[in-house]
Amino acid sequence: MKLHPLVAAILTCSLALAAPAWAQKASGSGVAARSATDAKDQVRLTRVTPEYWRVTFHNPPYNIYGPKTMPQLNEVVTALETDPRVRVVVFDSDVPDFFLTHYDFVPPLTDTTGLPDGVTGLPPLPDMLVRISKAPVVSIASIRGRATGVGSELALASDMRFASREKAVLSQWEVAAGLVPGGGPMSRLPRLMGRGRALEVLLTGNDIDGPTAERYGYVNRALPDAELDAFVDTMARRISRFDKQAIADIKRIVDDSSLPSNEQIGAEWAGFINSVQRPAAQQRVKQLMELGLQERPEIEKRLPEYTGKLGGTAD
Repeated sequence: MKLHPLVAAILTCSLALAAPAWAQKASGSGVAARSATDAKDQVRLTRVTPEYWRVTFHNPPYNIYGPKTMPQLNEVVTALETDPRVRVVVFDSDVPDFFLTHYDFVPPLTDTTGLPDGVTGLPPLPDMLVRISKAPVVSIASIRGRATGVGSELALASDMRFASREKAVLSQWEVAAGLVPGGGPMSRLPRLMGRGRALEVLLTGNDIDGPTAERYGYVNRALPDAELDAFVDTMARRISRFDKQAIADIKRIVDDSSLPSNEQIGAEWAGFINSVQRPAAQQRVKQLMELGLQERPEIEKRLPEYTGKLGGTAD
């Protein structure tokens, strides 16, 4: 598909942007901060069997996602699309307390907007999320720890989501930083939980725990943490024994009546890119970086508490 003119215009304009204000150390030294997403093995693929794969996010300490994560995830998504035997994939994490979190705010915006579009014609992240949803493979997100921002969006793009009752936390926190989420939650959440609850998630930026996520329809089930791995593994192994063509046909028919269009997903990414250029958003993210975002565990683990204090106080 061709990129929507609005998306293309915003992204083309973005290529000329300099590094945002938050990409400098909070100390004001002018020395660029180190990116949290430079590691070359952030996305680890394990072929449990030829039919059952696991994709494990490994970027300690917080599983932040950034432009250098893009090609690593794309390699996995392409393999899922093209391997003739794989039938089911589980996304999980080996980083304690974090499934997958927000986008990396250190690299200049051009590191993201300069990446080539994916095979759908969408920019890389929405492209891969759309392809995960439409791949002829069952995708399952096994959520233990924080699935915030990109982590929530990848979980929503997966076919099924199972969460640790005690340890899973989901959120679309972006509004509190003056940002628009970019990976499709405005299109996907209302289909899962209804308009009111979707707006509650998107407009408060609050954490949603496992039991609430289950009640709202954010996840399929919230299981006791001690039972999560065995439950997901048993389900994945069962599905991996089924006929691949039958799986693909069922998914395709369900997709036709349940997935947002590529244009809707693309418009959300355009909204994100547009929002990160606004002075209000840059100021709020800069405040968070000065507080220790991407460096201090208490900020990453209690993000709503800190974002709720940005932009002044309400009477």
